[in-house]
Amino acid sequence: MFGDTQQTLWKTEQSVLGRPIFGAQYPPLSSKISDKSILTKPVMSKKKDQDKFNAYAINTDDAWEIDDRTMTLKIFDKNDNDGDDDDDIGISKQKPEEIASKSTQQQKSNKVTNGNDHESGRMGLSISQMKRLFLVRRSNLSTNLSSTSYPGLGRRISDQSNSKTSTSTRYNNNNAASSFSTTNSTKSNSISMVDNNQQKENKFKQIFDQTTVDLNELRKASWNGIPKQYRAQAWKLLCGYLPPKIERREDTLVRKRDEYWSYVTQYYHTRVDSEHQDTFRQIHIDIPRMTPLMPIFQQVVVQELFERILFIWAIRHPASGYVQGINDLVTPFFVVFLSEFIENDIEMESFDISSLLESDRRIIEADSYWATSYLLEGIQDNYTFAQPGIQYKIRTLEELIKRIDEPLYRHLKNQNIEFLQFSFRWMNNLLMRELPVRCTIRLWDTYLAEQDGFSHFHLYICAAFLIRFSKDLLREKDFQGLLLLLQNLPTHSWTSNDISILTAEAYQLKVMFADAPRHLSHS
Repeated sequence: MFGDTQQTLWKTEQSVLGRPIFGAQYPPLSSKISDKSILTKPVMSKKKDQDKFNAYAINTDDAWEIDDRTMTLKIFDKNDNDGDDDDDIGISKQKPEEIASKSTQQQKSNKVTNGNDHESGRMGLSISQMKRLFLVRRSNLSTNLSSTSYPGLGRRISDQSNSKTSTSTRYNNNNAASSFSTTNSTKSNSISMVDNNQQKENKFKQIFDQTTVDLNELRKASWNGIPKQYRAQAWKLLCGYLPPKIERREDTLVRKRDEYWSYVTQYYHTRVDSEHQDTFRQIHIDIPRMTPLMPIFQQVVVQELFERILFIWAIRHPASGYVQGINDLVTPFFVVFLSEFIENDIEMESFDISSLLESDRRIIEADSYWATSYLLEGIQDNYTFAQPGIQYKIRTLEELIKRIDEPLYRHLKNQNIEFLQFSFRWMNNLLMRELPVRCTIRLWDTYLAEQDGFSHFHLYICAAFLIRFSKDLLREKDFQGLLLLLQNLPTHSWTSNDISILTAEAYQLKVMFADAPRHLSHS
């Protein structure tokens, strides 16, 4: 409905009376435009039409009357005339012939003074050239803004930037200055990023310096990512594994770690018993398949560590037991808690964990077990009989995509693609197989900060993730190509910035649909 209103509002734009491209309100900016070209416009001969034009001109004294380039020329013209206060509106009151003549005189004057005016432009630019450069950049900005979806504004800017008097086509010999500006912009962005990271680190330092950590403040700060040096401690706090009060932490950690190892002593030897050997065999098969491109997960010590964690969890949770896919969920916790004991992430992929002290390895293993238990307790219905939690999420994802991207939904259906064929793994493994480990860790910062992040917010992450590749999917015209792309989406070069965008898009979907269940009714 909104689209129809917008189209009706602007469809008569070209037929509005008294809206010539050049004239009293839109003077030509180039001396190359002759009087003849201006006079070729239709002339209104009837007095009635003339009255309509006068009424229109009086009633349209708004922000669109003087565009960016006209206002800029007005400012420069006012400065050049040493503050002539008589011309309040600027060049919009001048005749086209006067503007063309004045522009020619300024160009001739600039050629004479260009060689002597070194003080005005230390980069070799005269005042006139600096004006032109400013106009070019304003024109480019207008061109970029024309792609926005604001009704009216984008179209008006686009019309002006595409006109024959566009300054971006008249002046094209300022490449050096433009390159210099781009370099400065890049440096500015880098400095800004460093400042933001420093501010984030300072924020976390303030949170952790308190004798009792404010979990609400920690969640707010963690939603957009956690600095590496604070991530392990923040995750333990957000999991409820570490108490907020600093005086209780040491005793709690010692007690929980000893408790885990007592489970290992009590249960792990039963892995060879007939009632448990099938479970352990499946775990033993799945462990080497985890993240095969990272050598650290092929180390025997690491695989044995994962086998103990998964087997103990399966024994203590008989309602679900071990299900394929749970092994992947231990990986982020293991990597984050391991980072406390090594210098940087670069060494982690091939780090020899056997070089750590046994006491350190026991700490990493116990902490990973308890953090994984916290995660699985919130999504245990994903792994009980028939996996009802996953089935519900897949149906809801399908309804969500149907609402927000119907062309993609129809395209998948027309090619006989079922959501179960690709999104089951997304729900079962929490996108672990679709994203690099570094991106998964960043994503889990948000999951842990978000209430019910793994069980509820993950649904909207999957929806935003699928929509991100909507154009690529629409280009695939057959079942095989679509399914192959869905199972191998190009995310290997993703960074934390991509995850930040993904979480922002998912949050928008959550705001729109989470509190409106009727929009997602399963009919």
